[in-house]
Amino acid sequence: MGCRAPAEPPAELSSSTIDIQTAGDPKETPPPELLPGETVVKEGKAAILFPNANEVFYNPVQEFNRDLTCAVITEFARDLLAERGVKVVVPGEKEKVLVSLTEEDPEVDAEADLTTEKKNGDEESAVVATVGEKCELGLRVLEGLAASGLRSVRFALEVPGLLSITANDFSAKAAALIARNAQYNGVSHLLQASCKDASMLMYEKRGKKERYDVIDLDPYGSPSHFLDAAVQAVSEGGLLCITCTDMAVMAGNSGETCYSKYGSVSIKAKYCHEMALRIILHSLDQRAGVYQRYIQPLLSVSVDFYIRVFVRVFTGQATVKNSASKQALVYNCVGCGSFHLQRMGRRTINGKHMKYSAASGPPVGTECEHCGQRHQLGGPLWAEPIHDSQFVHKVLSAVAGNPSRFGTAKRIEGMLSVVTEELDDVPLYYTVDSLSSTIHCNTPPLLKFRSALLHAGHRVSISHACKNAIKTDAPSAAIWDIMRCWEKMNPVKREKLSVTSPAFKILSTEPSLEACFTAREDANPQSRKRHLTRFQENPHAFWGPKARAKAGGGISTNLQDKRKKFQNKRKITDSSPLKNFPCKRFREVGLGISTIHTHNTHTSIVLCLLQISLFLVFFVVLHLCFMFSI
Repeated sequence: MGCRAPAEPPAELSSSTIDIQTAGDPKETPPPELLPGETVVKEGKAAILFPNANEVFYNPVQEFNRDLTCAVITEFARDLLAERGVKVVVPGEKEKVLVSLTEEDPEVDAEADLTTEKKNGDEESAVVATVGEKCELGLRVLEGLAASGLRSVRFALEVPGLLSITANDFSAKAAALIARNAQYNGVSHLLQASCKDASMLMYEKRGKKERYDVIDLDPYGSPSHFLDAAVQAVSEGGLLCITCTDMAVMAGNSGETCYSKYGSVSIKAKYCHEMALRIILHSLDQRAGVYQRYIQPLLSVSVDFYIRVFVRVFTGQATVKNSASKQALVYNCVGCGSFHLQRMGRRTINGKHMKYSAASGPPVGTECEHCGQRHQLGGPLWAEPIHDSQFVHKVLSAVAGNPSRFGTAKRIEGMLSVVTEELDDVPLYYTVDSLSSTIHCNTPPLLKFRSALLHAGHRVSISHACKNAIKTDAPSAAIWDIMRCWEKMNPVKREKLSVTSPAFKILSTEPSLEACFTAREDANPQSRKRHLTRFQENPHAFWGPKARAKAGGGISTNLQDKRKKFQNKRKITDSSPLKNFPCKRFREVGLGISTIHTHNTHTSIVLCLLQISLFLVFFVVLHLCFMFSI
């Protein structure tokens, strides 16, 4: 069914519209019956047929990801379709109406009524797009790696203003399941199943008239080999929704692998989750720049075991020149964790023209000024804001005003509330526990530490990526001065500190300011005052990434089975009694004793053989002496 104007009578619908409506009506096309071994998985408004054999990948933990994506695409469609004269209507959403609170003046009430009537008249003349309907002026959506098609089916049932949805998967079994799920949910008029390589499908749609308005990529692992095609296949101002689950690579465990995939070196640091977001944004901007395109991040979140970014892509040769100045290298001290950012480029305004030049650096010396240790070099990474505050407020307002729309609405509200409180112009963050661990002192309460920064004249906020994070524009010297002041109130035993340790070097310097730890009202953000759900507790054991589905059917070995398989590789044959002890260190000591005992046994055997050999030699010498004496 196309986008409709509410004032039109049903008789004026065209025959093609009626045909499309009939084809997509679940009453006319009966849903497919369940096959043996299939179950129905319900999420949101979708009901998905899913094989018990797990031939197609499905992860129920990603419900938050799918809910957030539906909310973001809805607001994106609302903004984009408003330019085309289409009004988006979401079920259960209350319209914001401005009314006059004046009761004494009837003329004011009459004027308000005229304004309301005019507004309603304009809305009746506008084209309306609702969920489940095909909008001729709507968005073209591609889910490149659809698996069971759950996300695409939810788009069709929950996101208004869509023209078409292409749910693609390289697995033939997955593509067949997508088609059945589309028919089962009655959205075949919107959703088409596709069985192609995702990159080749996007390369085929690089033409300006064939591009997708929204491209969603949620791979099992890294999306790096899809990014080049994605930045070309998305329309002008279109939306890219990218998920990365290879957090071990992006969080610093394999910096060289991260560079080969994303063109950036990741390092192990407390801010690794935000750094992962900035690495994927850098990679997207770099690949878009090849085609004279650039990105505008709308929302970037680090959630559970993955990261998710929503960016718009535009074309502009002049704006692409700013790309170098948007990237930065990060110098991270291995001793105290202090970091400094170095922009890759520099731009200055010269009258009406923009002048570009190389950046000067480095911003640090050969050794850290605070602890004397060396620096690690990471990046390049995206150094500009990772959110669009205005857009995030729109999504937050829509979710909070319609809490029954999503199953994870409370967490979305909590997460986006923290995002809106972040300092958008301050990359990366410190953590209070790591600062305290460096100088071996008690950890100050977050409220007191944030208050001390505010008293010192600096800005400070929390971060959605880490519950103990401190995002601040204060230099590292000011942060360590505050920690020195805290240590004076909670002294450590200096005599136990090594002379070469970072703690000794930092505490040997007197603070240059007098920190005030009196709690301030503005140091406690609203998300904490309202006790919003920001960081979800683990729902159950082993709830993270599931095992990858096999292309030929079936499922790969369970992760827990792999863990059991690769454990217990100790040399000792029987270490079962040692496993009963709760303390890991005691087990290690016990294993060490067992190893020493085995080693002593071998030594005893060698000594016995040596004694026997000496006895034989002595006997032979004695016998020879006796013979010569005769």
